[in-house]
Amino acid sequence: MKTAEIKRRYLAHFEANGHAVVPSAPLPAISDPNLLFVNAGMVQFVPYFLGQQTPPYTRAVSVQKCIRTPDIDEVGKTSRHGTFFQMNGNFSFGDYFKEGAIPLAWELVTNPVESGGFGLDPERVWPTVYLDDDEAFQIWRSVGVPSERIVRRGKADNFWSMGIPGPCGPCSELFYDRGPEYGREGGPAVDEDRYMEFWNLVFMQYERGQGTGKENFPILGDLPAKNIDTGMGLERMASILQGVDNLYEIDEVRPILDRAAELTGKRYGARSGQVASESHPDDVRLRVIADHVRTALMLIGDGVTPSNEGRGYVLRRIMRRAIRAVRLLGWQDRALPELLPVARDCMSPSYPELAEEFDRISQYAYAEEDAFLTTLRAGTTILDTAIAETKSAGKPALSGDKAFQLHDTYGFPIDLTLEIAAEQGLQVDAEGFRRLMADQRNRAKADAQARKTGHTDVSAYRAVLDDGGAVEFTGYTELNRESRVRALLSGGAAVGAAVEGDTVELVLDTTPFYAEGGGQQPDQGLITVGGGQVEVFDVQQPVPGLIVHRAKVVRGEVRAGETGYAEIDVTRRRAISRSHTATHLVHQTMRNFLGESATQAGSLNAPGRLRFDFNTPTGVAPSVLHDVEQQVNEVLLADLEVHAFITTQEEARRIGAMALFGEKYGERVRVVEVGDYARELCGGTHVARSAQLGLVKILSEASVGSGVRRIEALVGMDAFGFLAREHLLVSRLAELFRVPGDQVADRVEQTVTQLRDAEKELEKLRAQLVLGGAAALAGQAKDVRGVAYVGTEAPEGAAGNDVRTLAQEIRGKIDPVRPAVVAVAARAGGKASLVVAVNAAARSRGLAANDLVKAAFSGRGGGSPELAQGGGLPAAEAPKLLATVEQAIADA
Repeated sequence: MKTAEIKRRYLAHFEANGHAVVPSAPLPAISDPNLLFVNAGMVQFVPYFLGQQTPPYTRAVSVQKCIRTPDIDEVGKTSRHGTFFQMNGNFSFGDYFKEGAIPLAWELVTNPVESGGFGLDPERVWPTVYLDDDEAFQIWRSVGVPSERIVRRGKADNFWSMGIPGPCGPCSELFYDRGPEYGREGGPAVDEDRYMEFWNLVFMQYERGQGTGKENFPILGDLPAKNIDTGMGLERMASILQGVDNLYEIDEVRPILDRAAELTGKRYGARSGQVASESHPDDVRLRVIADHVRTALMLIGDGVTPSNEGRGYVLRRIMRRAIRAVRLLGWQDRALPELLPVARDCMSPSYPELAEEFDRISQYAYAEEDAFLTTLRAGTTILDTAIAETKSAGKPALSGDKAFQLHDTYGFPIDLTLEIAAEQGLQVDAEGFRRLMADQRNRAKADAQARKTGHTDVSAYRAVLDDGGAVEFTGYTELNRESRVRALLSGGAAVGAAVEGDTVELVLDTTPFYAEGGGQQPDQGLITVGGGQVEVFDVQQPVPGLIVHRAKVVRGEVRAGETGYAEIDVTRRRAISRSHTATHLVHQTMRNFLGESATQAGSLNAPGRLRFDFNTPTGVAPSVLHDVEQQVNEVLLADLEVHAFITTQEEARRIGAMALFGEKYGERVRVVEVGDYARELCGGTHVARSAQLGLVKILSEASVGSGVRRIEALVGMDAFGFLAREHLLVSRLAELFRVPGDQVADRVEQTVTQLRDAEKELEKLRAQLVLGGAAALAGQAKDVRGVAYVGTEAPEGAAGNDVRTLAQEIRGKIDPVRPAVVAVAARAGGKASLVVAVNAAARSRGLAANDLVKAAFSGRGGGSPELAQGGGLPAAEAPKLLATVEQAIADA
């Protein structure tokens, strides 16, 4: 029975018995800050179990996609561990209890296939119950299970809790006897390899209070409403019904594994059991590939993209483990284009959206593989050198700073460093690495906080906030107002007054000044206090609720407690507001053209210009950018009203307002809408109508990170000014080329092509000059202990490829029977480099090009025994390099 059919039968069985079919929640557990991913079928129902919300149904059934990150390192070692799995679950919220759950499970498991059941032999199903759960025991007896096949087990096996105060209770598990060839007789308590668990029925009839440890919570008593949470491991049930030994052989996984084996020329040989067959050592890596490719497909399908933190880092890690496993098995080309479509075909019968969105999914996946292969090539070379140096020094562990350098400078993941080092018999100073990472994070946090606080101790701000409460922002409706100076701060301490020339921080009771936030730059302007005046150059919110004006006293004296008059720079505010509204329009329009996955990843709204970062796996075609720009400007021409209002989060979601992932919103939110075109949660300032933007001109689109692109644009008069300058430039070029303006681009392209052709011709001439003397140099070879040695310098400024070609050309003109070594030094950019070429006859004498290069560069340099190179010394050292190679030959 196919896995998709198992899911269908499960849902149909419980739907026919009054259960509401609830779709799987997305894998990212966005609503729970303690979880990266949904890791159990009950996660989306937790508020109902805890009594925090009233469920809209009393019975529910789902097939939940799950990921358990602790299992990542176990994948491959056994036949049962996987990062991604699916949990069939049926739930009762104060409706039926044991008397309902047990018969429903038994019917589905043992009913014949033609009647909609799974058709398992009832004689091979073993239930377990909690030690003193006589009620469950008797219900199992009533459905026909003999007493000798109902096993009582203790707290460790048959009592469930969340590990925190809350609902808990005994559970009853179902095991299937796979037969004597899988182990000993006697039931689940004797052998859990032969007797495979596939279903767990949890009876939440108790409530735990706070105890001294998570295994010692006191049970307070019966819950007022008894709940049922059951989970059937879909992959395990599939292995039983498909007659295969483990999860890697079910229909949703085995094709991926087989394709990986086909690519690499390996054979998957494990038959059964927990441990990979010793006779087939490649099984472990094949399992890693199959599991991780499937998991990556499901994660990207649910909107996760590769990154360096959080969920994105988990995705990146499993993708890179899969890619590296394929390479270790011998496949050196791109692997995901060969494997991901197989995973799609395996999973799309259950999740059709994977096929519908495969273009988007594959773009992210293939781009990540390309980026990683580049990282892998550079990082592996550096790591190999570091490992060799560590070994030669007799040290047992790679230093933490070297691991950190690989991670920070070259993007080489620490888990790969650990894995590769372990393969070479070395440990890694992981503690040192973590310390350096923590130092870097602390510095980054300090820098970010300094932007908010100006390096001031935040306790001073908190004291002001505690003393007077939150500052009211009135800038949505007014541009100036009177307000009392609540406090003056300087150098992290409150001061009574400030005089001309002082830089000071002012806190007002109310203010029209917008504090930087949400990508919008702060207001600037003037505050007049008594006979003094300050010029505000920055506005921040160092602690929530407290708006701080950073300013310079430009006249007289200002004092705390006095009443002042605050007025913002209206021209600047309006220009920033135009940019902010334009950002909303660009965001919505990009989603119109690229799909809903093109979500905002960051923004900057400055006077007359905007920067908009968004998620997308590949670059945006110029034609799409043109269409986006045109559609945005059509919205401007439509002169739509821009309206802001406060509402509840629930209502905002109902009307389709966009919210930014990762942002924290209160129960009441501010929605900004531009007509019916764009609607977004936002706390910034905006124009009154779209026509006030004037014009939006997109300047550029480029990558700013894996899966993140950036658009830069001008707004209003800045956009008009840019177009005017472009017009002048085109006019000047048209005059120089003596063509109409619309032919300038073609003429520039022709000129560039001609220049490139000329450069190529010059390159050929340079190469001919370098190689022209190869035969003469070969004829002048010096005999060094029976080895023909040519040591020469290439012409100054010769390209690296030309130097390598010259060395090989000279080597090729020496009689191959005669041992020969050719060393060519070169000077360029103030540095000396060296290329050494060795023929086969010299190799048989024990000479190797890479050894000779390392002798010249004190252990540095790399390549093969036939051809190697090194560099980095001062240019004046070129003759010394040649002499060192000659001496090394003489000493060999």
